[in-house]
Amino acid sequence: MVVETLAEGIRLGGEMFWETWWALVLGFTIAGAVETFVSEEKMSNVLGGEGLRELGLGTAFGAASSSCSFGAVATTKSLFKKGASPVASFAAFQFASTNLVIELGLVMWILLGWQFVLADFVAGLILIVLLAVIFKYFVPGAWFDTAREHLRSSEGVRDPSCGMDIDPTSDDVVSLDTDGGTEYFCSESCKHAYEEEQRQAESTWRDRLLTRDGWRLASKNALGEWGMLWKDIVAGFLVAGLIGAFVPRSWWTTLFGFGVEGTLTWVLASAILGVVIGVVTFVCSVGNVPFAVILWNNGIAFGGVMSFIFADLIVPTIDDAYRRYYGLRMAAVLFVSTFITAVISGVAIHYLWGGLGLVPPQGEVGGTAPGGYTTYLNALFTLVFLGQVYVGYWSTDSDSEASEHEMHAD
Repeated sequence: MVVETLAEGIRLGGEMFWETWWALVLGFTIAGAVETFVSEEKMSNVLGGEGLRELGLGTAFGAASSSCSFGAVATTKSLFKKGASPVASFAAFQFASTNLVIELGLVMWILLGWQFVLADFVAGLILIVLLAVIFKYFVPGAWFDTAREHLRSSEGVRDPSCGMDIDPTSDDVVSLDTDGGTEYFCSESCKHAYEEEQRQAESTWRDRLLTRDGWRLASKNALGEWGMLWKDIVAGFLVAGLIGAFVPRSWWTTLFGFGVEGTLTWVLASAILGVVIGVVTFVCSVGNVPFAVILWNNGIAFGGVMSFIFADLIVPTIDDAYRRYYGLRMAAVLFVSTFITAVISGVAIHYLWGGLGLVPPQGEVGGTAPGGYTTYLNALFTLVFLGQVYVGYWSTDSDSEASEHEMHAD
């Protein structure tokens, strides 16, 4: 019986992964292209203020700079260190880069439906505005100054290509003299990747769009997104499938049985439980969507689904990163403010969507698309993925070997 249930759970997870494979490849392809054409330096230069312009740009850059939760936190740390304001970095960019990205919307549309996609966008904007208000008017500016000083003083030497901590005195470390000082790398491949990125940064986006090197870097960036996210994605589908198979509906009914369905007590309890479940599951935003299907099928409020998805930036491992980067006090500020705003935005979107008649019947899931689209799109985007692997890695290896032959010939 256990073996059969286990097999059923794996089958459920596999089916959800099959339905969303093409959407994931498409989302990461777009993310890789955007990362190639929009540099981090340019973003940090325009995110120093705390007005609506910086809030909007931070949100737009975040939504375009798709990343896993850990990648978003790392990029936000870099932007904040270089002078981006708390409003533009923590409130806008960090949240948008995990919860307003195209691959999340595509997966949500396929597994949950278009109503959830629009709700994610609107509720996400509500949460960003609430965070901006908290950071601008309720958190002392001196706390952020202290956090930035803590970041700059505690951060050791890192490989600028892969971000790994390294010891500059090690014999295995590779160095490169630049105009800004000496950079250290964990390997020759990271050094070459950094040099290629710098060359691309000096060119215009039009030059990158029309050159082989530009598209090769875009392919490598897309594969880099897979490298950061694939474990969380697989874990999300697997956990969702196993929970769907093993946990009886009666357990969920008890869990979400606070108050009468439709009352404020029930909606608020669902939102709070959604955040708590999101915190303890340790999964990224995209990987959360399959689990959200299980919650929605088993009685959580519509707004609770949104609150659950928004909790990916306060899981324990992310909280520990906040502590190491910014200090314990700022880590607590980020956790509490995100928890509260995730609950409020979940409750707000529940009643807003309910008033507009956009909340689908409880447990109804799935987007709309022509019959048989999954097989055709999966086949097409599998070819795209294999092309990215070839362009991003195999062609790079061939070019490196050719360069080595030329050097030996000289």
